Parts: sequence; structure tokens; C-alpha cells
Amino acid sequence: MTLDTWLLFVALSILPAFSPGPGLLFTLSNSLRYGSRITFWSALGNTLGMVIIGAGVTFGLGALMAASSVAFLALKIIGGLYLVWLGIKTWRDRSELEADLSLALPPKRRSIFLTALGVAITNPKAIAVQLAIIPPFLHEPSTLYRDGLILAVTYALACLVSHISVMLLSGRLRGFFANALRMKYLRRGIGLTFISFGAALAASSR
Repeated sequence: MTLDTWLLFVALSILPAFSPGPGLLFTLSNSLRYGSRITFWSALGNTLGMVIIGAGVTFGLGALMAASSVAFLALKIIGGLYLVWLGIKTWRDRSELEADLSLALPPKRRSIFLTALGVAITNPKAIAVQLAIIPPFLHEPSTLYRDGLILAVTYALACLVSHISVMLLSGRLRGFFANALRMKYLRRGIGLTFISFGAALAASSR
């Protein structure tokens, strides 16, 4: 793969990486609640998920999903249920946003990391995006796996940049959302959005 080809892939990756989705919403929610230090682990979890999906596409997961409607249906159902559960959990969260992070009770880094990873790898949209943008750039059979992994990591890093951007931007708004009522409605809005994503996945499986 030439440098020009790789740069073209980078340019193509920017739009889907910055498009709103479950992963970015999860990062936004965590950033407003816990601050950037904890939320960074959410971004890392999503990044690992993107690498796993990209590797799966490279090594034939995309072909398996295309050939097996049952497997793809199962993935959509699992992803939908996971997002609905996450939305309900966010809606029911009654904790307040602490202005002082030292007073907050953030979850463990491992918990946020694994939850973000789960959001990423159970999202068929993430698979569809990489299935669409990676294969067209794989031309040489002798370097297919190497080039595919390079592209997977590249897209994952583009997603990491988008999550860090959201994390830093939302960090500037934490003071505004320190108001309990504002935070309540924001949390419910994010929760409803998660539920909507999950419901959309379930509906698309019919």
C-alpha cells in the first residue's frame, strides 16, 4: 500500500469517525459526569473495539456476516438490547454532576473501558462502516493482512481523535451542566437516544 493510498483512506475515515453514534454518546455522557481523566478510558475501549472490528473484517468476519443472515440478525439483536439496557441505566441514574471531581464517585476505569468496548463491538453500524471502507483499499493478496490491519488501526485512531475532541469540548460545558435539573434532562436525553439506537437495530432485523 502506497502512502497516497493510505492518505486517501485517512481522508475517507474522517467523516464516519466523527459521525454521532452510540460510542460518541457514551463518551459525551461520561465526560460530563466524570471528567476527562476517567472518560479517556471510554475512548480507549471504543478504540480497541474498532481495531477488533477492523481485524475481523480483514480476516473474514465481514464475509461471514454477509453469508450468514442468522449471524448478522443475532448481532443486531444483541447490539440493540445492549444499547437499550445502557439507555435505561443512563435514564435511571439519579446522581448529580459534581463540580469538584475529587467529590465524585466515578466507576472503575476497567468498568468504563469494558462498557465502551461492548458498545463498539456490538454496533453493526461500526462493522458496516469498516466493511465498506477497508476492502476497497486491499489490492495485493501478498500484503492483504498487513495492509488490512494498518487500515483498521488507522480508522481506530481516527475514532480516538473524535472521542478526545468530544471529551475536551464537553469538559468546557461541565459548569453549565452542574445544575441538577439540566443534568437530569441531559441524562434522559442521552438515555432516550441510546434506547432509540437500540430500537432501530431491533426494527432493522425484521
